[in-house]
Amino acid sequence: MTLKHRARQAGRMHQSMLALLATLLLAGAIFVWKAQESAAHNATAAPAGTAGATPSLALAASGAASNAASRTAEQTKHDQLQALKEQLVAAQQRLSSYQAATRYPPESRPISEHGDQIKPFNPIVDVQPLRNAQGDAIPGRHLLTHQDRVYVSGQESALFTVQMQDDQGHAAPLRVMRATTHEVQDATHTQTVSQMAVQFEDRGANGDALAGDGIYSARLQPAAQGFANTQGTIRVDLDLQSNTGGSAHAFFDIIYTPTVPATWSGAISESVDGGSLTFHLGADVREAGRYVINARVYDASGKPFALLEFNDELPTGHAEVPLTLFGKLIRDAKPVFPLTLRDLQGFVLYENRFPDRAMMPRRPQAIYTSGVYPPAGFSDAEWSSPDRQRHLDEYTRDVTQLQQTLRPLQP
Repeated sequence: MTLKHRARQAGRMHQSMLALLATLLLAGAIFVWKAQESAAHNATAAPAGTAGATPSLALAASGAASNAASRTAEQTKHDQLQALKEQLVAAQQRLSSYQAATRYPPESRPISEHGDQIKPFNPIVDVQPLRNAQGDAIPGRHLLTHQDRVYVSGQESALFTVQMQDDQGHAAPLRVMRATTHEVQDATHTQTVSQMAVQFEDRGANGDALAGDGIYSARLQPAAQGFANTQGTIRVDLDLQSNTGGSAHAFFDIIYTPTVPATWSGAISESVDGGSLTFHLGADVREAGRYVINARVYDASGKPFALLEFNDELPTGHAEVPLTLFGKLIRDAKPVFPLTLRDLQGFVLYENRFPDRAMMPRRPQAIYTSGVYPPAGFSDAEWSSPDRQRHLDEYTRDVTQLQQTLRPLQP
């Protein structure tokens, strides 16, 4: 092969290699471009919530957030509406309760509101276990005590009884070992307190109802038994023993004032005024001041239904104490006429001192019987006063305002 021929062959090989290299370079460029295009496509197809989220997924997420916010707003509105409804119910109940509770005046009320005042002169009863020397309760033995009053004035007296009972309520043997009475002094008194003996007996005398029944009784009249000048608490102390060997200590307290501030004259009348029935009680007032006086009203069937009260100032001299039975209370209770006024009690009230009262003579049982009236002759109107009207206006205004607030919010 000639040199010229070899040179031509080498030239053709060189051209072929250049062409191959150009082809390879073009293929590499195309590969790189495709790879970049694929990466860009993958980036735009990234899941929702990534930096490369598609517009459709972003809109879905935005819609979900908007729905959640809408639900929260609706729940808040519902809660506010529910709260306003509850406030309205409470306001309506407050208005109706106050109106019902004040439809009668304070001085003329249903006796059902004052169950503890139906029998004001019932004795005060106390039961305690009998104890041995160690202070332990003895089974089957109970000490029962009664006293007929706490407040005593002037020449009045108080009756005390004591008895031992078993578990069945039967009388058990009892001995009164010692009984004394004395004034109870406060820390400002330093003089010696003298004690006086008191006789508790079971002989059917001096206040004892029945001889030999196991009930021991004593009556204390402070004015006649060494306490005429005492003003305050007087105590009766008892040391007791039963046949079981157990012992017990009991005491009774009364509050005594030497003076009687007013007495009843005995005159009672009635009148129908302003649609209500008023009882007028005559009194002779020795000491001017604020008096609290009350009595109970029973109908012809023997049913107690009203508590009447007077609470006002009385001057000295003859006074007429009005006890008014409110007309609407008569209309609502529908009592059977004639009516009976009974269990009358009263006292003058002292401020900032002890004792805080001095008692008028109490009058148990029936003291007056009314005439017969048709129920329609009494007013059916509710009680009215400036203070009551002010409260009714305030509570009504609360209800009205809440109703006006709720009205545009109701679905």
